[in-house]
Amino acid sequence: MAMSRKEREVLRKLARQVAEIAALPVQQETIKAHKALNALKPVRPMVMIDQVCWHEMNVGDELTLRCEDPFCRGIETRLRRTLCQWRHFRGDMVVEPFLDFGKAIRGANFGLGVVEQTAVTDPTSDVCGHQYEDQLKTEADLEKIRMPQVWHDEKATAETEARAREILDGILGVRMQGACPVFSPWDSIVCWHGAEETIMDLAFRPDFMHRIIARVTEGSLSMLDQLEAQGLLGHHQGTIHCTGAYSDELPAPGFDPQRPRPKDLWTYAMAQIFSTVSPAMHEEFEINYARHWTQRFGLCYYGCCEPLDDKVDMIRKLPRVRKISMSPWVNIEKGAERIGRDYVFSRKPNPAFLAGPTWQPEVVEKDLRDTLAACNRHGCPAEFILKDISTVCYQPQRLWEWAEIAKGVAH
Repeated sequence: MAMSRKEREVLRKLARQVAEIAALPVQQETIKAHKALNALKPVRPMVMIDQVCWHEMNVGDELTLRCEDPFCRGIETRLRRTLCQWRHFRGDMVVEPFLDFGKAIRGANFGLGVVEQTAVTDPTSDVCGHQYEDQLKTEADLEKIRMPQVWHDEKATAETEARAREILDGILGVRMQGACPVFSPWDSIVCWHGAEETIMDLAFRPDFMHRIIARVTEGSLSMLDQLEAQGLLGHHQGTIHCTGAYSDELPAPGFDPQRPRPKDLWTYAMAQIFSTVSPAMHEEFEINYARHWTQRFGLCYYGCCEPLDDKVDMIRKLPRVRKISMSPWVNIEKGAERIGRDYVFSRKPNPAFLAGPTWQPEVVEKDLRDTLAACNRHGCPAEFILKDISTVCYQPQRLWEWAEIAKGVAH
């Protein structure tokens, strides 16, 4: 579908609004504060909001799309969401004077798809339940996990860049960004093998599970080598796993924008399915493999939803870690004591506070203040990362108020 003149003007109008915001002095002030936190010398806690239930946010039609062309609709969605978040729940987001578009990198996968059944409660939401079919039942099935064969579709990248520049030229920059790889093999393994099967086999078929994770790790490192050799890695990340990635430590000395290296980048690593396994099992099946990955990078963010307050000593064995996720299910005091001044205490406040039948802002504020008090007692650099927001019960003002409360606590 060809872009119409009307669509181009819709996008350029939105882009001009974004460009005006990007030019505000506060953007550089916020970047400076993110850099201070990432250097473990914070001026204050930082506040970020991501993974929003956008289907519940459309107040006053500000998210209603006007474009029909799919490429234009993708850009329009990004611009409208940026403007909406800046107006209502910005936290410490940074609005850049450019848009990133991913290079057309092909073959960076393991050849296995996902076979699943889903359960949907709200058809307007992209959040649903998943039940995965086990595709890795036997030793022979491991051959289904293929080694990535990476290549760059230069024609597709050039076409994307040309279309983006036609729309945004003179208003916002266009940056063709390479891959910023992460290490989350167990998320993929669960999708191929099933959640219950994965947990049971860690206990009853450990050799089989070692062969799976060893094969995926080998493939991941091969993919990383190929991306680096072909100049397909990204650089100068603004975020890493929903948090600010600005740092004076990256890129590393000797950086070449035509040939970025892993050490010029942040990565993140996680094993969410390991929420219920012991530190010893977590180390055996995750940390011992993840270290081969993280040692290649400049900085690393570790963890997601899995509770890690009892596993900080284990995470210390991973090279390059700078931030550790502290999910809603941790003991805040224990986590802060073990992290101390050595890492950023990356607190994930519970998004369920926004999803209950009644909105209780006093509960939100107490949770944030309790977290900050524990971090202050133990000298932890801290941040608040609200994410995985499945619903706000179609009351977007809850999220807006959460942002104001967090800002008040952080400042």
